[in-house]
Amino acid sequence: MKKWTSYKPDLAHDLFDAIIIGSGMGGLTTAALLALNGKRVLVLEKHFKIGGWTHTFRRDSFEWDVGLHYIGEVHKKWSVARRLFDLISDSQLQWSYMDKNYDRIIFPDRSYNFVAPREQFIEDMIGYFPKEENAIQAYMNYLDLAVRSARPYFANKALPTFMADLAYPFMTRKFFKYADRTTYDVISSLTDDRELLGVLTGQWGDYGLPPKQSSFAMQAFVARHYLDGGNYPVGSARRIAETVSDVIEKNGGHVTVNAGVQKIVVHQGKAVGVELENGDVLEAPFIISNTGIFNTFDRLLQNDSVNGSHHADLDNIEKTDSYVCLHIGLNKSAQELDLSNTNLWIYTGYDHDRNVLEYIRDADKDFPVVYVSFPSAKDDAWDEDHTGYATIEVITLSHWDWYSKWKAEPWKKRGKEYEKEKELLSNRMLDVLYKHVPQVKDSLVYSELSTPLTVNSLANYQKGEMYGISHTPKRFRQKWLRPQTKIKNLYLTGQDVTTVGVTSALFSGLLTASAVMKKNLSTMLK
Repeated sequence: MKKWTSYKPDLAHDLFDAIIIGSGMGGLTTAALLALNGKRVLVLEKHFKIGGWTHTFRRDSFEWDVGLHYIGEVHKKWSVARRLFDLISDSQLQWSYMDKNYDRIIFPDRSYNFVAPREQFIEDMIGYFPKEENAIQAYMNYLDLAVRSARPYFANKALPTFMADLAYPFMTRKFFKYADRTTYDVISSLTDDRELLGVLTGQWGDYGLPPKQSSFAMQAFVARHYLDGGNYPVGSARRIAETVSDVIEKNGGHVTVNAGVQKIVVHQGKAVGVELENGDVLEAPFIISNTGIFNTFDRLLQNDSVNGSHHADLDNIEKTDSYVCLHIGLNKSAQELDLSNTNLWIYTGYDHDRNVLEYIRDADKDFPVVYVSFPSAKDDAWDEDHTGYATIEVITLSHWDWYSKWKAEPWKKRGKEYEKEKELLSNRMLDVLYKHVPQVKDSLVYSELSTPLTVNSLANYQKGEMYGISHTPKRFRQKWLRPQTKIKNLYLTGQDVTTVGVTSALFSGLLTASAVMKKNLSTMLK
């Protein structure tokens, strides 16, 4: 496991072409692409390790990812995502291909398997719902049209402002035909079968909004992304940050941890540097924030007069809800326990919106979704360092307000009442797991629950947001969500610029680096 270099004050006297705040996927991609184009970059990470949602943590013989559970398309070497990962990792990042049955959608009466490739998925859906063949075929066509129409929409974000403004109506019109409608609206126009709707939207947890709230564009991005199967990084999710940081450093850049940024320094309407929490000021021609929209404008620019123009923009977006994740360690291997790497999506009914609403109103109600992931079964290299052990992650929806009374307490020192709440919730989540994966019950030797407060402490999201900005139709109408900000030389990168997910954050880095360099860096992909 790579050791990260802590911040040292002498960096304040070094010269850099760009400073990137935050080392999530968007920040690392931006930094690597700029470094490969001759720019000397500095990546500042508040945490004690880099990677954002792609980092992992260890307890004894166990290791868990914190945000990456599977990625589509990267097993295809010609796919754009794979080529971009290869570019920024110098082809050192390798992938384990999951079982063709990548997701299982489970309801009280029956289960539905999502199986790759696309043709098998369609055949299985028609087998489950033989009377809905036309609706299923139409739905698949809608997925294709929505994704295809999104390419110019996102490409517009990388253009210089005056060019983007001129081209915006032409590059976005087709996309808004899908993005402006909710997932429920689109699928309901194709079928009256509520069970089919519930099954097709069984991955809504991947983007955090049930069908009546989410933009159909987001449903299309996720559903189509996995049609040819899922993948997991060989050596765990931390290999992404390890390999990409190697490329940054080999090309003259620097990545440092324990380097929390207090504010972005703006002079006469231009971003000129950053002030760290220890008071050090570092300057560079370009400042790039990978900390999220709300952190950037509410926190890092809160005392700057230039920031006033962004308040109206922030009022047009909203944070996603949070989640809890139970990290489980087992004293037998995945093979011994006969664990597949198929993700489980467990529901109490087909009406996802109603399930969510009832749970948010009363946390004692059944969980609206329980997602179960088996990272040790997904990683082809797991046994090299963890022989005889296995891990599971169990995730469900949560809400910041349920934990806010402990928000002032430090991480891991929030008191007995907090720990008791966590224990009760953990037991409820274990009950669901044991019902569907009973063979693991006698092998559990470790469990640890992360809450919205954990997300706030370690990922720095203000209210423990699961996915940054909510993926409603309104979100995609926010023209200002682009790399270049109203403050000269201040740029944004990360999932808030594009959409949720590691692959989307990856592409945000390409957009941001292209905007900074004022040229289309996708030409670097071979």
